[in-house]
Amino acid sequence: MPPNLTGYYRFVSQKNMEHYLQALNIGMALRKIALLLKPDKEIDHQGNHVIVKTLSTFRNYILEFDVGVEFEEDLRIVDGRKCQTIVTWEEEQLVCVQKGEVPNRGWRHWLEGEKLYLEGKQERKTKALGRGERGGNRGASWAPGYKS
Repeated sequence: MPPNLTGYYRFVSQKNMEHYLQALNIGMALRKIALLLKPDKEIDHQGNHVIVKTLSTFRNYILEFDVGVEFEEDLRIVDGRKCQTIVTWEEEQLVCVQKGEVPNRGWRHWLEGEKLYLEGKQERKTKALGRGERGGNRGASWAPGYKS
């Protein structure tokens, strides 16, 4: 049974984010802004329906989907693209595969204790985006938090 990811998470850390954004062909100005941000994550997970809100002072992004159902994702607010997206469970990890201009693009979210982790993927290479408290290259991480 997959874990319920519902919660509000405060940003903790990131690693290799610039390399990941470069691989996605994100322009230098937007990359520099993204590296300064410390976005929060708010997740509402009800059965197979999930809403992931990435919240920052610069721009918010809301992703709403049903697990296992392919949909068109509008990423124009993020990087000017659209893609076909499907999100599924692989054991206790929520895994996203995005088909479009950038091959083999996607991400995975999972919990370790109360921390939420994210790892981004693109073009046959996986780029860790952050470091959890345990010290490994685990993707960006968020700790439980509260709305301000």
